[in-house]
Amino acid sequence: MARVELIMPKMGESIIEATILNWVKGVGDTVQEDETVLEIATDKVDSEIPSPVSGKITEILFEKDAVVPVGQVIAILETEGQPSSDGATSVPVAESTPTPTPKVSDTPAQSPAEAVSKSVHQAVQTAAPLPVVSSEDRFYSPLVKSIAKAEGLSQAELDQIPGTGANGRVNKNDIKAYLQRRGSSVQAPTQPAAQTVTHAAMAAPVMASANVSSTKSDGGGDEIIEMDRMRKLIANHMVMSKKTSPHVTSFVEVDVTNVVNWRNKIKNNYIAKYGEKLTFTPIFMEAVAKAITDFPLVNVSVEGDNIKVKKNINIGMATALPSGNLIVPVIKNANHLSLNGLATSVNNLAKKARENKLKPDDIQGGTFTLTNVGTFGNVMGTPIINQPQVAILAVGAIKKKPAVLETEYGDVIAIRHLMFCSLSYDHRVVDGFLGGSFLRKVGDYLEAFDPNRTI
Repeated sequence: MARVELIMPKMGESIIEATILNWVKGVGDTVQEDETVLEIATDKVDSEIPSPVSGKITEILFEKDAVVPVGQVIAILETEGQPSSDGATSVPVAESTPTPTPKVSDTPAQSPAEAVSKSVHQAVQTAAPLPVVSSEDRFYSPLVKSIAKAEGLSQAELDQIPGTGANGRVNKNDIKAYLQRRGSSVQAPTQPAAQTVTHAAMAAPVMASANVSSTKSDGGGDEIIEMDRMRKLIANHMVMSKKTSPHVTSFVEVDVTNVVNWRNKIKNNYIAKYGEKLTFTPIFMEAVAKAITDFPLVNVSVEGDNIKVKKNINIGMATALPSGNLIVPVIKNANHLSLNGLATSVNNLAKKARENKLKPDDIQGGTFTLTNVGTFGNVMGTPIINQPQVAILAVGAIKKKPAVLETEYGDVIAIRHLMFCSLSYDHRVVDGFLGGSFLRKVGDYLEAFDPNRTI
């Protein structure tokens, strides 16, 4: 038998440690190559870590909730084969696709709920697939997705597979067991079938394993919902930002009629030419990047008594996940990208966020943040600074309003597309003159948008 050391992987350029959220496998368990062994979390994202080899876990060196430096040995596996001269082989765990999962199981490895879930999995080996109550936020690992695609499983069919992993997730063994049952059956079910095991007896334990400790009652009828890990991170980050930076917010109202009319005119041709939609976000980002070039002291961070002026303009875009949580993927070197380049980056990152495929590098290195509160129908907002940045811009909903226009023939009233922009900034280093001037410059660039611009 050969001993293999599992090493805590490096999950990004600036990541030096990670927290163990949960051991999916325990000592004595057999694992297959690419099968999930544990879940870890950094201050950026949560990740499922697969085994690089097939073997059996003989030692777990760190318990749940332990903070482990990158490169540290976290577990020992035994594999078939001859050991190396020193008796062990160090195998860095392959960097998996991080997932900003909104829910992370707090259930101990040997909890009663998980034991019941395992027994349920054994029972369903001879039963029809268990219907899932809701799969809207259900996470599937890249390995499971690739197996499903190769076997021609539809999303609806995949949603019906009961999972025995953390939070009820479907793992490699679950999908293979399902495929084996489906292959041996006379007719594969296309819709939830009648259960050969009592539904009430099976559904309750599976749901319990997925949601244990997530909700409870205070005895008076009110529901208490425990924050998931991502929500706790967001809460702590927001409180820290307010304690760190004295926030000031300035507002301007911007006439974006030229932007709206131009986009309406070219959006169909843009899709035909580039194969994707052009939203307002890359147009706003272009204006922000230009304004930062004019006012570089907005693109800074505070380090003690020093101000660090950032060379690169990396604009983060606050993105709401289907779960309701928030994440901020970053457009790197936004000032060097064309409008089409910005649009492509925005669409790609938004898609990866929706599919839980963002990598650590996708959400690192931001120097300024843009958030679109207009997406929710809000006309303005007072955003909280994304530390260690010193400013964040919120754009509101675009509304048609009567406005006074100055013409060579005198003032006239016309219907225009107007939008509020609000800038929250750190008053330690950005005073009212700098913050207000920068915000007005963003508005000026949007109002001066060329309505005859080509794509």
